[in-house]
Amino acid sequence: MGYVDEVLVKVKEKNASEPEFLQAAEEVLESLRPVIDANEELYRREALLERLVEPDRQFKFRVPWVDDKGQVQVNVGYRVQYNNAIGPYKGGLRLHPSVNIGIIKFLGFEQIFKNSLTGLPIGGGKGGSDFDPKGKSDREVMAFCQSFMTELCKYIGADVDVPAGDIGTGAREIGFMYGQYKRIRSVNEGVLTGKGLSYGGSLARTEATGYGLLYITEELIKCHGESMEGKTVAVSGAGNVAIYAIQKAHQMGAKVVTCSDSTGWIYDPEGIDVALLKEVKEVKRARLTEYAAMRPSAEYHEGRGVWQVKCDIALPCATQNELLLEDAKQLVANGVKAVCEGANMPTTIDATKYLQENGVWFIGGKAANAGGVATSALEMTQNSERLSWTFEEVDAKLKGIMVNIYHNIDDAAKRYGMEGNYVAGANIAGFEKVANAMLAQGVC
Repeated sequence: MGYVDEVLVKVKEKNASEPEFLQAAEEVLESLRPVIDANEELYRREALLERLVEPDRQFKFRVPWVDDKGQVQVNVGYRVQYNNAIGPYKGGLRLHPSVNIGIIKFLGFEQIFKNSLTGLPIGGGKGGSDFDPKGKSDREVMAFCQSFMTELCKYIGADVDVPAGDIGTGAREIGFMYGQYKRIRSVNEGVLTGKGLSYGGSLARTEATGYGLLYITEELIKCHGESMEGKTVAVSGAGNVAIYAIQKAHQMGAKVVTCSDSTGWIYDPEGIDVALLKEVKEVKRARLTEYAAMRPSAEYHEGRGVWQVKCDIALPCATQNELLLEDAKQLVANGVKAVCEGANMPTTIDATKYLQENGVWFIGGKAANAGGVATSALEMTQNSERLSWTFEEVDAKLKGIMVNIYHNIDDAAKRYGMEGNYVAGANIAGFEKVANAMLAQGVC
C-alpha cells in the first residue's frame, strides 16, 4: 500500500463522522499522488502527510448570550488552527446553523492550500458557530459576538491567528467582535480582517472574492483564445461573492442571467440587475421573490435549478456540494465551456470528474475564490504599515495575484503530466510551498 493510501485509511478511521472533511482530504491527497510518489521515502520518514491532515490545534467552546426577551441562549463556537508553516493562521468565521467541527475542519484544511496559492505569508485556519444571525436584532447579534470573542480572543492575535468574515459574518459582526477584542486585550491591532474602513479595513475587500473569481476566469478564457465579451454566465448564490462576481462579469462584457438563495432562484434573460439585487439582499435582507416582483424580465423558481440554464460559464458561489452530478451533466449538455468555483467546494467530486472528463475547463475554489483571503492579507499588510491604499491599488494587486495563481496552477499541472487539470494543479502548487516550509522547520 502506498503512502497516500495509508494516510487516507487513517484519516477515514479517525474522522468517520466528518464527511465534508473526508471529502476534502481525499480530493487533495488523491491529486497529490504524483508529488507524493516522487518523494515518498522522505515524506513517509517525516510523516509529512500525517502532520498535514491533523490540525495544530482545535478549540470548541460554549457561547452563552441573552436574547431580546431576556432568555439566555447557548451556541457552540469553534476555531481550528490548521497549519502555520508559512505564516499566521488565516481563515474566516462562519455563522450558520449547519456549522460543526467537520465543516470547520474541511474549510480550514482547504484554507492551507488556498492561502499558499496567494503567494502571501499566511497559514490555514477556520472558525465559526452554529449561531444564525438571520432574524436577530442588532443587539442580539452584538450580544452573541461579544460572548464569542470573549473566548476566542484567548487564541488569536495579529501575528498568531487572524480571522475574517464568512457566511453570516459581515461588517456588522466583525465590528462587534473587534470592539470586544480591543475591550478585553487593550490592543488596537489587525487581529481581524474585513473591518470597516474607519478602523483599519481595506478598500476592495467587499468586492475581492467575486472580483478575484472573474479575474482568474478571464485569464483562463483568454489563455484558451477566447474573451469574456458576449459570454452568457450562470451564477448561484446571492450573497457577497455572487453579487460582486455578477458586477465584474458585466463590466467585462458578459451577461449573467441567474442567481439564487436558500429558497429559490432567478432567471433574468436581460441580465441580473446588480443595483436591484444589492437593494434586495444587502439593504432589505429579503428573498429573491422581491427581486422578481420588481423586475418584469425576471422569472422566479422555487428550489434548485440554476444549472439547467444554458450558459457558457458557470460560477457556483453559494455553498458546499451545491453542484451535483446531474447538474454537471445538464451543463455539459448545454455546452458549458468553463466552471470556476466562487464558493468553497461547491462541486461534488463526481460532478467535478464528469466536467473534467467532458472537456470543461474547471478551476476549483482553492484557486478561484482565493481573492478574498488574498485581499484580507493585503489588509493585514496595510494595518502593519499603518497605511491605507486606494481602491485602484488594492484591485490591481488582487488582479495580479489571481493572474499569477492561474499560471502557477497551470504550470504545476503541466509539470506532472496533467495539463488542463487545474484542480490537481492548485493542490500541487499550494502543497509544494507548505511542504517545503514544514520540512525546513523540522518536526513541529
